[in-house]
Amino acid sequence: MNRLIGDRTGKTSRVEREGRDERDERDEEGVLVRRPGPHELRPVRTHRRRRALELALAAGVPLALVLLWQLAAVSGWTDDRVYPAPQTIIEDGWRRAADGDLWPDVWATLKRVLAGYAVGTVAGYALGLLMGSLSLVRAALEPTLDALYVVPKLALLPVFLNMFGLGEGPQIALVAATVFFFVWISTMAAVLAVPSGHRDAGRVFGASPWQMFRHVLLPASLPAVLVGARIAAGVAVLVIVASEQIAAADGLGHLIFDSRALFQNDVMFVGIVCVAVLGVVFSELVRVVGRLLTPWAPRDRGRSQS
Repeated sequence: MNRLIGDRTGKTSRVEREGRDERDERDEEGVLVRRPGPHELRPVRTHRRRRALELALAAGVPLALVLLWQLAAVSGWTDDRVYPAPQTIIEDGWRRAADGDLWPDVWATLKRVLAGYAVGTVAGYALGLLMGSLSLVRAALEPTLDALYVVPKLALLPVFLNMFGLGEGPQIALVAATVFFFVWISTMAAVLAVPSGHRDAGRVFGASPWQMFRHVLLPASLPAVLVGARIAAGVAVLVIVASEQIAAADGLGHLIFDSRALFQNDVMFVGIVCVAVLGVVFSELVRVVGRLLTPWAPRDRGRSQS
């Protein structure tokens, strides 16, 4: 132990002073020395390693869960009649895809999601922009829309069935109504959150209403709007699957519900996997489009911020 204590007169030994010379010198000068880290000396290499680690974790976690599921099915820990092994699900899905039995249901669900999403996004963005810009319109419509927002959207399916009858209309209307509220809320909140200084700067430069929208409101609010649109993409898939289980003769939701009623659990899980893949792909597509439309916005993935 190299700790020395001074004598009773308050003096310190030479060894103690030598051990404190470097620290005392830094304290007296008041200089904070910071050495650059690996992410500063080799940013490209560090970023590649970080990205490789993120990709490994993103792929490793679901792969580990699938392997655990496979092990449980093979070892008899679970009843394979109720929870088929992933290998069985993959083989059945491949066979149905090769025979052409799977694609009609995938296409039926996909076209309903795309049509409803497009209608709901356009309507929600237009109304959100209007209500965020005009306080009188917001005061008139917001209480009514708030009341409609809390109504479960599946509860509106009988209403849409009465309005549009059987067919594609009720399914598309239900998705559009769901997406509308997510986009409307995010758009209105984003417009209201635009700093007043941005608006004042536009007025000082004599911007017209269109120029105010094009150069101030749109760039400032679009990143938050696209976040709401991405959330709505995932919810749209959830809603259409639930709707197809109730009032549809095709689609992935109908496939899942019908196969469960016939005790075809392997087919049911094929439908569930297809829904998961469809939701991920659709959500990622909206994210990529959002990054292309808003290159100035911070990215939620990619180069780590330090």
